[in-house]
Amino acid sequence: MKPTALFTLVFVASAALVAAQEAKPKPEDTEVWKPAPHVVSAGATCGAPPSDAIVLFDGKSQDEWVSAQDHTPAKWNIVRGLFTVAKGTGNIETRRTFKNYQFHIEWRIPADITGSGQGRGNSGVFLASTGPGDAGYELQILDPWNNPTYVNGMAGSLYKQAIPLVNPGRKPGEWQTYDVVWTAPIFNDDGSLKRPPTPLSSSTASWLKTTSNSRARPSMSVSPSIRNTTARPSSSRPMATRASRSVFATSGSASSREPSGSTPIRP
Repeated sequence: MKPTALFTLVFVASAALVAAQEAKPKPEDTEVWKPAPHVVSAGATCGAPPSDAIVLFDGKSQDEWVSAQDHTPAKWNIVRGLFTVAKGTGNIETRRTFKNYQFHIEWRIPADITGSGQGRGNSGVFLASTGPGDAGYELQILDPWNNPTYVNGMAGSLYKQAIPLVNPGRKPGEWQTYDVVWTAPIFNDDGSLKRPPTPLSSSTASWLKTTSNSRARPSMSVSPSIRNTTARPSSSRPMATRASRSVFATSGSASSREPSGSTPIRP
């Protein structure tokens, strides 16, 4: 009986080893071929928009921008290819709306800026405005050079919500950049939040943050809530800054390449 039991045990173990070897997947079993990402041509020069970008400012026209107050044509100034604030005209926002998007903006604080803290070149890019009274989530623009202030309100912060990982800011008079990837929130049919928004941003070649759980109400509020809007539950607009020379956006929606929301900028 003992030899038989030993033989049976060895046989069963051998059969299990063969079965495990046969079940091992082939490399091609884990390969995904479709759908293939569509082809995008890079800009001809460093910093130039890619082929699928919607150019929001080309140095000549502000036709892609409107007043955030009444949607009349934007009345900011264009001087020597730069887009600058016209005092008294208020915030502006994109004429188009976007859902999920990538956004590139180049901005500059005046070389002769005065003041300190929040009073030194304060501006912002609001990432998800759904209309008057709901400006969206503010990506702070402020002089970052030797300008102490509260860190959840410094340049590169998601104002009062997220602190930047680093401060790569340049001194006044030099150009800075923001590159933002915005994924809109998703709501359930009853208006409750299914998935929070996910803003990811970088500045002047350094990553600032990734916030996968941004729940605070737009701009200055710190109370945790995100509200639905029945007309446009996940559409929004980007807004403008003090001095800009290159602004463009690309739609990142998986279902459509067409924009479906917009974002505002304030002076």
